[in-house]
Amino acid sequence: MSAEPLRKLGFLTIGLFDPADPRAGHETTLEVIELGERLGFDSAWVRHRHLQYGISSPVAVLAAASQRTSRIHLGTAVIPLGWENPLRLAEDLATVDILAGGRLNPGVSVGPPMNYDEVKDALYPDTADVEDFSHTRVRRLLDLVRGERASTFSGTKGFEAFSDRVQPHSPGLGSRLWYGGGSLGSARRAGESGMNLLTSSVVQAEESEDFAEIQLSHIREFRAHHPDGDKARVSQGLVVIPTDSATAEQRAKYLAYAESRTPRTTTPQGPRRMMFAPDIVGTSAEIADRLHAHAAFREVSEVAFALPFAFDRADYVQILTDIATHLGPALGWQPTT
Repeated sequence: MSAEPLRKLGFLTIGLFDPADPRAGHETTLEVIELGERLGFDSAWVRHRHLQYGISSPVAVLAAASQRTSRIHLGTAVIPLGWENPLRLAEDLATVDILAGGRLNPGVSVGPPMNYDEVKDALYPDTADVEDFSHTRVRRLLDLVRGERASTFSGTKGFEAFSDRVQPHSPGLGSRLWYGGGSLGSARRAGESGMNLLTSSVVQAEESEDFAEIQLSHIREFRAHHPDGDKARVSQGLVVIPTDSATAEQRAKYLAYAESRTPRTTTPQGPRRMMFAPDIVGTSAEIADRLHAHAAFREVSEVAFALPFAFDRADYVQILTDIATHLGPALGWQPTT
């Protein structure tokens, strides 16, 4: 059994859209978040996709979601900081957190932007070769969100007042920043920075080729270096697809989807030796049994289960409803309404 009942239940969506009709896909994402709140989920998270047909501006989408919900926490999983100016992002995050009433949970990661050689001339035409994509970028964002000085000047010039810190300032936002980590080093840096840790269905195989063992080592490394120790927050983000109320057609679709993705889960992939967790398809009782046997799941009390990327709205409604009404309670969770 899990060391403690599941306390916080969330979900993650990529927010795909048709490039010929992008509004419809964005509207579906907002409707799914509204459904999550009605079902009692604690959090809803959106992925970040640049130059793809998924959400490219999650902060803007969550600003809209904040005005259509009142309780559910809203997160990003994750914003790749290689595409961002930390000062400008800090302003956007604080603004949305104020609008949301303190419900924003920004998740971030570092590293060069994907396909950097192809995009660098558009993204950083004058500074591409000197940009720093290390954890320093996270440190800059943390300091600015937490109220460190951004300017050497504060006061009045003419009729205008200026602050030397990011405005608006949202006092609680600094404690709700998450780091998306999939390696021992990233877990350690997240802990040392006093952030929360987002784990997902992808990890780097460094000392083992067993996914659960790898993820468990990351959680323990994070907490060993975090000021809050064992109480430091970790959220797990596996793909689970309950079938309790699914139609026969949906069950067949879900099983075929998981089967098509299974080969990549058997051995480390690519030069970085990335390991992928198998998607878990079955009844809520079956999924709960597998999660209770998962070494990393037993170390957490928060999850943000990832919705499959390319399913239909009706599929998401069924999956989320089953998670909230069957799987969550089977894991000890109770809905918040």
